[in-house]
Amino acid sequence: MSVDVGNVLDRKTGIVLTEEEKTELEIVASHVSGIQPRAVDDRFWIDSARDLSALLPVRLRQTLRRFVRDPGADAMLLLRNLPVAPESLPDTPGKAGSVQRTSTLPASVLALISLQLGELMAFREEKGGALVQDVVPVPGMEEFQGNAGATQLTMHVENAFHPLRPDLVGLMCLRNDHDNVAGLRIASIRNALPLLSEETRRVLHEPRFVTAPPASFGGLQSLPEPHGILSGDPEDPDVKVDFTSTEALDPEAERAMAELGEAFVEVRRTLILEPGDLAYVDNRLALHGRTAFRPRYDGRDRWLQRAFVQLDLRRSRPRREGDGHVQSSAA
Repeated sequence: MSVDVGNVLDRKTGIVLTEEEKTELEIVASHVSGIQPRAVDDRFWIDSARDLSALLPVRLRQTLRRFVRDPGADAMLLLRNLPVAPESLPDTPGKAGSVQRTSTLPASVLALISLQLGELMAFREEKGGALVQDVVPVPGMEEFQGNAGATQLTMHVENAFHPLRPDLVGLMCLRNDHDNVAGLRIASIRNALPLLSEETRRVLHEPRFVTAPPASFGGLQSLPEPHGILSGDPEDPDVKVDFTSTEALDPEAERAMAELGEAFVEVRRTLILEPGDLAYVDNRLALHGRTAFRPRYDGRDRWLQRAFVQLDLRRSRPRREGDGHVQSSAA
């Protein structure tokens, strides 16, 4: 189901910033962007941005706090009319592994808002551990199942294989594709669960599935352990599945996974993001993916910036050197 993002917003799913709020946010983000050494991954810069995130517009902070407490049935939050200055952007990056390590205005906006939700985090094995990552098409990788591709991206929980995967995934649009057809797909287990039979729910809670690391981890070798796709409260479970990397271990589990996939197709929503839109997906409750699009490699292709957020950074402390924000996939 494709959705006009202008028609999906209510008090629970997001807000459109007023021009006054946009200016207020831009003033804070511009100040943060200028903090030396102007490096998004620098500890002093992150600490400063966290402190200054308290100066975000009040209504925005209220919305973020509500989302952390309860992400709603759709398990997503959409913020619109953010200051990204699309007319001042450089060409869309076009190389694999592209990241944003300099504190530009868009990167500062993304960091400020993310730091009001929780703590920024990244994996050392993915994009060099950069905290703000570019999601852009790369020549020759059109069919790649990952952020560098342009083909339809299969629905997935971000880094589903990892026990300390991000709680939230933020995707901010700097440019959409030329044809304005690339869409962010989101499907929540809260919406899909009522479509599943009791037997399927039971099977999905059992350790009868394995998930391998995604291609974006550069061939990381990890022996998958059997897990349930659903966990926690049977009436409001978390979900852990990647329909590219997750495999069922027996025919009954395979049928249950297929039924789950059909339910997600039934409830998924497709949002066509515009420059200045920022969507957060609750990675515990929702899958996301992307529709296909045709890149032109002319410097004006689709460009999103991505950030991962953990709500309890302490859980990953043994994997983070020097209590930083980058964790290793090896314990």
